Amino acid sequence: MNKIDEVLNRGVAAVLPTKEALRETLLKRKITLYQGFDPTAPSLHVGHFIGIRKLHEFQELGHRVIFLIGDFTAMIGDPTDKKAARTKLTKEEVLKNLRDYKKQVERIIRFDGANPAEIMFNSTWLSKLNFEEILELATNFTVQQMIERDMFANRIKEEKPIYLHEFLYPLMQGYDSVAMDVDLEVGGNDQLFNMLAGRILMKNLKNKDKFVLTMKLLTDDQGKKMGKTEGNAIFLSDSPSDVFGKVMAFNDAVLTSAIELLTDLPLDTVEKVGPLESKKVLGYEVVKQIHGEEKAREAKEYFEKTFQGRSPDYSQKIKSSGILSATISELVGSNSEAKRLIAQGAVDVNGTRVSDPTLMLKGGEKIKIGKRIFVTVK
Repeated sequence: MNKIDEVLNRGVAAVLPTKEALRETLLKRKITLYQGFDPTAPSLHVGHFIGIRKLHEFQELGHRVIFLIGDFTAMIGDPTDKKAARTKLTKEEVLKNLRDYKKQVERIIRFDGANPAEIMFNSTWLSKLNFEEILELATNFTVQQMIERDMFANRIKEEKPIYLHEFLYPLMQGYDSVAMDVDLEVGGNDQLFNMLAGRILMKNLKNKDKFVLTMKLLTDDQGKKMGKTEGNAIFLSDSPSDVFGKVMAFNDAVLTSAIELLTDLPLDTVEKVGPLESKKVLGYEVVKQIHGEEKAREAKEYFEKTFQGRSPDYSQKIKSSGILSATISELVGSNSEAKRLIAQGAVDVNGTRVSDPTLMLKGGEKIKIGKRIFVTVK
């Protein structure tokens, strides 16, 4: 009971229809649950990490966990919280993006051994729906339901276009629940509308009540969701030292929330040890979950030597791709992010600030990116 209560409360924003009903179900039987991840970028980030940890907690209780990759829905684009329609991705772009997803999460979720999690792809069923079946699914929703969503209402006020395929996204995400016949969907509380669409379809098509569990979001001190859109994401593909450094850059105001959502540390950690030590413990725990304990220890030592000791450590090596932006792209998440940092003057080569992303590297250069990343080109 204590473990179930921990799973249903820590970091949880809401449970529908009720937390009590889900608790009773978990006490009676094992359930099937999932969270979906659209591969719109080559790396998952800290926002996804929150839900992945919750999947891990359910897996530890013996429940069947599905890690769903939205390879079909990623081509369409989730309109949630978007001020304009997403750029549609090709199948090739999506396949390239999802290539390392399993590798990025396999330290957190087990895909082998006892009670392994399963990876599924929603193209398996969504790509097979014919037009008649899609029309039948659409009869479960109204246009009024869609245009009442904040981002659509705002676009109407601003006279920005809303495309018909954006209305269909919740329908597609909702059908994932039907296709997998799940008992529970986990997701950020910004995904509530899409998750409820699945609840409606499960009820109408299978006469089954699907539970919805929404997670709190990790927001910065301005109240903005931390992620790639806002440019403040921690990517699961980031190096251990970069993950640790980004955590150390957290505003003190977000520490308690970050500890609740990203670790199993006591919620009064900040009160007990203070902000600086809390950031170190938080950084260590996050890196340990993503990269392992040895890398977490090395990242902590690197930070203390480089920043607290004021002695930059360029011992980390990076393989040159010839061009500066391409070389550092893996460190910062993408080539476009690398170009943005270079344009903003955040990159030094051999002690000199550079502004040309096409600068050719010969090897041996010492590169500094922002205040946290120091590498030597191989």
